[in-house]
Parts: sequence; structure tokens; C-alpha cells
Amino acid sequence: MKRRYLMLLLVPGITLSLGFTVKIDKKKAIEKLKKEDPKAYQITQEGGTEAPFTNEYNNNKREGIYVDAITGRPLFSSTHKYDSGSGWPSFYDVIDPKNVDTKKDYKLILPRTEIHSVDDTHLGHVFKDGPEDKTGLRYCINSKSLKFIPKEEMKDPKYEGQYDPYFDQFFAEKKDTDKTTAKDKTQPTT
Repeated sequence: MKRRYLMLLLVPGITLSLGFTVKIDKKKAIEKLKKEDPKAYQITQEGGTEAPFTNEYNNNKREGIYVDAITGRPLFSSTHKYDSGSGWPSFYDVIDPKNVDTKKDYKLILPRTEIHSVDDTHLGHVFKDGPEDKTGLRYCINSKSLKFIPKEEMKDPKYEGQYDPYFDQFFAEKKDTDKTTAKDKTQPTT
């Protein structure tokens, strides 16, 4: 019987990437944010919340994706955005459940489920009152935690192909949004 072996050659300076790669110095980006936008720093790094109905993306109707404001990691698609009436951008699904984490938040009387990126950027909260015909979840997100990448800019060379797969997934051809929901849901606590 012949044995086959897979040899993986690691060469310095070459990265084998199976997903999104953060290409910035996160520590420097956070320090810059602290100096340039203290409110964004307070929201993203200290778990703050911005005022409803006055934030940048609540009424954004453009097609594109929403990424972590610090690292650029893809989080939400405009195809999953809906008007929840809460005053914050709301989504019924995430682009990839591996890009977010949740934990219990006890800042109010009743526990809530806080959502943050895997890069530790506080995003907001997730609730079980979203569209029942989709996931039943509402990801209620602070605009200051996000950066919007318009559909027409996603393939821009400045992004070095990082968002190309998401353009192809959500915007290359019109798709039924039910087919683009993540398989593994981030479940909030009750």
C-alpha cells in the first residue's frame, strides 16, 4: 500500500490565507481613533452606545458591506439590512458567524447579548425580535463600529481583493437573500 503525504512548505514573507486577513496595525489604529474620534473609541473599545436615529448608517439604503471600523473585517451585508424602527442599523444576519462573538451584557436590569467582532470591536447587541421569515434575529449595531464599503468600491485595487468574494456572494447577480443567510446563527440569550 502506497502512503501519500502532503508537504506544506512555509516560506518567510508568504502568507497562506484561508479567510480575511487583517492588514493593519490594530493597536495603532485604536490609538489613532482615540485621538481623532473619542466617541467612536468609547463605543468600539469601551462598549458604549450611540444615540438612536442620529447615527450615520441607520438610514443608509446603498448596496454594499459593513466592515469592522478598526480592522476592516467583513461583518454585515446591505442585503441583510432592514428598518427595525430602533434607530440603529439593524441586520437579520451576519456575513460569516466566524467573524463575530457574543457575550452576556449585564449593564441594564435584564441581561442582553452583546455582539463584538472577533477583533474585539464592540458592535452592539443581538435580540430575538428580528424578521421571523428570515433568522428571527435583530443585530442592532452602532454606526461608529462600522465602515461602509459601497458595492461599486468593493473590487477597488486598494482593498487588495479582500472584499471580492463578498461582492461575488451578494452582488454579482441578484440572489434571494434567504440563500445568503449564515448557516450557524449567533444565538442571543433570552
